[in-house]
Amino acid sequence: MDPKQKKEARIAEIEQAMNAPDFWSDKNRAQSAIKELQDLKAEALGGSKYDSGDAVMTIFSGAGGDDAEDFSAILFRMYSRYFDNKGWSWKIIHQNENDHGGFRNITIEIGGKGIYGTLKNESGVHRLVRISPFNAKQLRHTSFSMVEVIPRLEKTDSNVVIPDNELEISIARSGGPGGQNVNKRETAVRMVHIPTKLSVHVTSERSQAQNKEKAMELLKGKLYKIREDERKAKEKGMYISKTTSIEWGNQIRSYVLHPYKMVKDHRTNVETANIQKVLEGDLDEFISAEQEL
Repeated sequence: MDPKQKKEARIAEIEQAMNAPDFWSDKNRAQSAIKELQDLKAEALGGSKYDSGDAVMTIFSGAGGDDAEDFSAILFRMYSRYFDNKGWSWKIIHQNENDHGGFRNITIEIGGKGIYGTLKNESGVHRLVRISPFNAKQLRHTSFSMVEVIPRLEKTDSNVVIPDNELEISIARSGGPGGQNVNKRETAVRMVHIPTKLSVHVTSERSQAQNKEKAMELLKGKLYKIREDERKAKEKGMYISKTTSIEWGNQIRSYVLHPYKMVKDHRTNVETANIQKVLEGDLDEFISAEQEL
């Protein structure tokens, strides 16, 4: 029996059990079965069991120095406006800001209905072409930033298990605004998954224990996404190199401000000349087209 047939058989089994008169006699077991059924049906439709849940987005600056870090700030503003327009809640988990208001990286947690399913295909490299505001010669400059979207996994989630001996945890003082105590106490947590070298940094919570818990959630989400990407690539007969970061080779969208104005998605071919509208958070056309990928 292949994996698809196993899922279909399990769906039929749960649905049959739900018709039994004693199904609700054990409320916890019944709720667990219904949750499993929803997850299996989502996967059967080509989605992920986490599509209906929250997401965590990280924007990393790539090649381009100040220009790239400024581009990451532009993308952050674009996405935060999109989240606000949708009525979603969001908060910054960690930010590494430069002296010009740009970001080397920034991580945001987004809450609402169906967030991961909506945003997951925003993952990839975004490219900006413009006259550099940081170059006295007014030269055209190309910058790259990478967007990573992972599902927000609860600490109780058993689908991704990370043994303690695979973790390296370091503690530092939280910097930035937040009151006098924030800068005095060592609450910031950096967590590294040793086998994959994946790392997360959390400064948003008030205590070290809370930041550790949040860091573990993020690390689980990152591992889930890597395994999911590898599974999909294998299904398509692709090979993912362990030495090359696939994300940086996956250029998904260009934002051109000079010599003409154009935003173009290289996967769906959706494009518009109204770049200002897009940068102000009007992403519906692009994100709707992504649902077919």
